[in-house]
Amino acid sequence: MSDWYARLGPALRRLPAETAHRLALSALEHGIVPAPSRGTDPILRVNAFGHDLPNPVGLAAGFDKNARVFATMPRLGFGFAEIGGVTPRPQAGNKRPRLFRLEQDRALINRMGFNNDGLDAIAARLETRDRSAQFLAANLAANADSGEPANDFVVLTRRLAPLAELIVVDVSCPNTANGKLFQRREPLDDLLTRLDAVRGTTAMALKVSPDLSDTEKADIVSLALKHRIDGMVVSNTTVERPATLRSAAKVERGGLSGPPVKELALRLLGEVYRASAGKLTLIGVGGIESGEDAYARIRAGATLLQLYTALVYHGPILIPRIKAELAYLLRRDGFGAVGEAVGADHSLQPA
Repeated sequence: MSDWYARLGPALRRLPAETAHRLALSALEHGIVPAPSRGTDPILRVNAFGHDLPNPVGLAAGFDKNARVFATMPRLGFGFAEIGGVTPRPQAGNKRPRLFRLEQDRALINRMGFNNDGLDAIAARLETRDRSAQFLAANLAANADSGEPANDFVVLTRRLAPLAELIVVDVSCPNTANGKLFQRREPLDDLLTRLDAVRGTTAMALKVSPDLSDTEKADIVSLALKHRIDGMVVSNTTVERPATLRSAAKVERGGLSGPPVKELALRLLGEVYRASAGKLTLIGVGGIESGEDAYARIRAGATLLQLYTALVYHGPILIPRIKAELAYLLRRDGFGAVGEAVGADHSLQPA
């Protein structure tokens, strides 16, 4: 795959961030994509949520909010993709501008507010997909103005569980009124009880915030185990602003993503893996931009990985690069498969 993004990327980044994103989506939707990936090293094959995936590197939620380009992701080399967040009713999101580049930090701040076409339109697109061609996750969120956000998740799960391999319940968005309601024990306990009754056999994961208190972390993990939740996405963006940030846009309100959240997300991943005794399938996300970053997440407890912000700064060439570096690191340390390295940095006590 030639690094065409090295030539076009700087021009795209001179455009407003959301405009550049729309252009990228349009190009993918019309088939303007790089040559197909040349395949994946067999050492990267992984089983997750009961499915065999060609590699653990996935596209994070937020890029393909409206399920328009997910089918092109295998051509870029991704092992899976996550669409959404999806809300029951169409939602315009927050006022623009709402997406900001922090160039000096290779980071983003967003306060998009779950702008999307709504459940009916997105479900119609998923109904025509070839489920044998790709592992797909669907990210679910309540409408910002919903008076019954728990019911929003029930409606979404009932409709989308038959159309995806994984349902991701986003209980960690910092940018909408209902985004973090279910970080509290009682509402989350009630929500998971209701979702378990409608999800059928589809795997389910919770997407969590890196800004959780110790009590919230313990509650979420214990409830996930109690309700037989299959996994967690660790983690969402942060509202914290590290002192190391250099870009002028650091003052913008919203969720920070990219390398500045890397250590925070990595630490939380290890905490969740240990607290759950490795019983949850974890998806590591937040600041991954190299094979070493990916390998660190796997050793900390992640079975799968996700990218978004790094693609803005490095382009699609990053995907095969991460996979090649990850395969090298696995072999260097004597592992024969990704699954053998999951949680290698921890010594879990026998149950």
